[in-house]
Amino acid sequence: MKTIDDINFSGKRALIRVDFNVPLNEKYEITDPTRINAALPTIRKILADGGSVILMSHLGRPKGGPEHKYSLSHLVPFISKALGLKVKFADDCIGESARTLASSLKPGEVLLLENLRFYKEEEKGDEAFAEKLSKLGDVYVNDAFGTAHRAHASTAVIAKFFHNAKMFGYVMGNELASIDRVMKNGEKPFTAILGGAKISGKIEIIENLLPKVNHLIVGGGMMFTFIKAMGGHTGKSLVEEDLIGLAAEILEKAKKLGVTIHLATDALIADKFDNEANRKVCPAGEIPEGWMGLDIGPKTVADFRQVIHDSKTILWNGPMGVFEMSNFENGTREIALAIAEATANGAYSLVGGGDSVAAVNKYDLADKVSYVSTGGGAMLEYIEGKELPGVSFVLA
Repeated sequence: MKTIDDINFSGKRALIRVDFNVPLNEKYEITDPTRINAALPTIRKILADGGSVILMSHLGRPKGGPEHKYSLSHLVPFISKALGLKVKFADDCIGESARTLASSLKPGEVLLLENLRFYKEEEKGDEAFAEKLSKLGDVYVNDAFGTAHRAHASTAVIAKFFHNAKMFGYVMGNELASIDRVMKNGEKPFTAILGGAKISGKIEIIENLLPKVNHLIVGGGMMFTFIKAMGGHTGKSLVEEDLIGLAAEILEKAKKLGVTIHLATDALIADKFDNEANRKVCPAGEIPEGWMGLDIGPKTVADFRQVIHDSKTILWNGPMGVFEMSNFENGTREIALAIAEATANGAYSLVGGGDSVAAVNKYDLADKVSYVSTGGGAMLEYIEGKELPGVSFVLA
């Protein structure tokens, strides 16, 4: 795996695919700069070598052409301040302005291109579009793990035009190393914690995890499909009726593999989906009609915490309840704290997926776990064992 540490960038123009798809408020100010901050070490290394940098990214989901609210020009002040230099901006990602600015870049300078998705060719993986982008730089660096599962022009196809001058940046390198450490070299006991609303989006992950883990903790709405498969009463809780049979099969497969699946024994339930709803704790398999489970209960929290504390490798994807509502966030917060405590005691922990990342950020624990993945979908597909185009095209 070739990374930016394998090359000296002196006198070279590095074309870097970054993931600067960051949230903006109504004043076009960045509300969460995590993804930009993650890419700064890659940019600084290239500049320190005496190279110049051309940054390309998408932002949002523009429909069929340029839209001001999705312009990457909004990011220039933040990036300039973060790097301590004036970042140049091209009002197009291909065409005359991009070519002129890129060709005149001096060592130590940074150019940001306009939103790649202003061209429909980007998401189509158009080869001609990828070739036009490739002419802007001498070296291609893919540092956009968040889009590595997409075979788009700038994330995959472009690598064809760089032969031996293509590599990963620090974000990509660290992401792949972290996931590989967990999935291929995880120290036992290995515990995976899966949450979120539905089991349907996690089937392949579960299938790929079962032969590798010792413990699988299941929380969130998805746990009720398993509880119902075991004959429990789930009231109005979220249950995927068509997957009850599959949940039973997973439970049986886990038993044969010697994997312990941990489900909630009690739940915090409510009489409606509302933070101010009436609520009480009851056994997770004895939820009365008209009530729904919106968080794991206190006994379950204690049980799950113990499993986490006894683990050497931890993978977390998905909240334990509706943690966006203050009355139903306790389970998620307690699991996040338990992972941080286990990490402090020597465990290796990987947290990924939008809600899990939001949770560790909400509780100020991002620096208390071993690694926080910047790419939800890409991380999940890699854990599922799928090939990521943004990786395979660079390795080809």
